[in-house]
Amino acid sequence: MAIKEATVAAVPEGVRVGDERLIRITEAAAAKAAALREREGGGPYLRVRVTGGGCNGLAYGLKFVGDAKRGDILIRASGVDLLVDPKSALYLRGMTLDYSDRLVAGGFKFSNPNAKASCSCGESFSV
Repeated sequence: MAIKEATVAAVPEGVRVGDERLIRITEAAAAKAAALREREGGGPYLRVRVTGGGCNGLAYGLKFVGDAKRGDILIRASGVDLLVDPKSALYLRGMTLDYSDRLVAGGFKFSNPNAKASCSCGESFSV
């Protein structure tokens, strides 16, 4: 999963550094995330996680957070600092986070090569 111990300055203690082989974020998604963080005054990190739920058993979650947790994986890409917990990383490896501003079916899009099935809204999946 191309994760190494953090040696980069300003990486919180106990956080590992990953790269875009774990999650890739497109320019469109990065721009929207930056705009939302500015508008909502969210924390400096965008947490990407997988939780139980949704119509396929697992659901994606996005949330701005102020602090990283011990064991988190930090991916710095396209000007966005993404945080992923180790359990979610197992489901997200190779995923691309995109954004579409289309009126119908717009929003953040999760393209996950590990998903065997996804719901029509794109917010839940199964493996």
